Amino acid sequence: MTILQSDQIVLEEFPANRPSLRLSVVTETWPPEINGVSLTLSRLVQGLCARNHQVQLIRPRQTQADQASRDSGFEEMLMRGMPIPRYPELKLGLPGKRALVQAWTLKRPDLVHIATEGPLGWSALQAARRLRLPVTSDFRTNFHAYSQHYGLGWLRKPIVAYLRKFHNLTRLTMVPTQALRAELLAGGFRDVHVVARGVDTQLFRPERRSADLRAQWGASPNSLVLLAVGRLAPEKNLDMVLRAFEAMRAVHPDVKLVFVGDGPLRESLRQRCPSAVFAGTQRQEALAEHYASADLFLFPSLTETFGNVTVEALASGLPVLAFDTAAAADWVRHGANGWLVPLGEDDAYPAIAASLAQDSERIGQASLLARTQVAQLDWQQVAQQVETLFLQTAGTA
Repeated sequence: MTILQSDQIVLEEFPANRPSLRLSVVTETWPPEINGVSLTLSRLVQGLCARNHQVQLIRPRQTQADQASRDSGFEEMLMRGMPIPRYPELKLGLPGKRALVQAWTLKRPDLVHIATEGPLGWSALQAARRLRLPVTSDFRTNFHAYSQHYGLGWLRKPIVAYLRKFHNLTRLTMVPTQALRAELLAGGFRDVHVVARGVDTQLFRPERRSADLRAQWGASPNSLVLLAVGRLAPEKNLDMVLRAFEAMRAVHPDVKLVFVGDGPLRESLRQRCPSAVFAGTQRQEALAEHYASADLFLFPSLTETFGNVTVEALASGLPVLAFDTAAAADWVRHGANGWLVPLGEDDAYPAIAASLAQDSERIGQASLLARTQVAQLDWQQVAQQVETLFLQTAGTA
């Protein structure tokens, strides 16, 4: 297995009889970091490798001891990074154009795919353009929407201008929903293609429901357990989770609230809602068990490009209460497998929650339909769709 590192480059050629494309995938987040971008990209890389493509993953070094994997099925090139403010467990890739030009000159990829638009992504874009390599990109994070949640709303226009310039310098940009495609096209982005995301329906399924876990939460068989999964951060609109919880608790004798995830708001949420269960970060089977053991999924975020947790909840048989945007707009059917709140109608979110608490049989009925809506979201089909776009783009180089 070939290993490349920016501080000590060791190069071997891909096999001469390669079956398909040489792909360089650039990202500033990767597992074990937990977020929608890292988990989605990991699935995509696995799918591309399974389809016999040669993948080179370029990412920041996550810790001092981090080493390029030698048994992952793809090669890695580790770059310099720095902790992201307020999220020390995450790394921001630092500029590395010179190292990338050197590596790609010695071993030229057929295509460069950039998943994140930070300093490392910009360096990769500039290096690829210098070497006349075809480039594709993902629009996976609403950084411009995040800015207003951190007192940086004045940066929204410059951020949008930067993102538009970045993506318009690539051959095409992939987005997860038709609504986001329409928004970007209206904003001057070009060549935007929809690539849906998958969900692991073998991992996330209703059969993982656990009476023991519910008992740990202090929930009885008659309790109504509300679940929120994700980063405990300002951009996730978690005030709305608390409003919904209080509204439901006012009309139902036994409502529990469980948070899965961590982030800068954890302590303030704990102080504001001491009765809530804070389960911390959960992965794989443990995460799937948390989904399946709850009764209603609360996801009021307004900053998502997709929101993987929405389809993970549905696959687990967990109905969703969300605003009519991102993945919920595509996969939640109001009154069937969940409930959609019109954008801009904030008071309707806790109002609908309260109405469900008064008639909790509707939640049980919705749980029976939740999984059927997302059964078609298969990661192999996602990889095939991306492969088609890559082959078309590489063929135009």
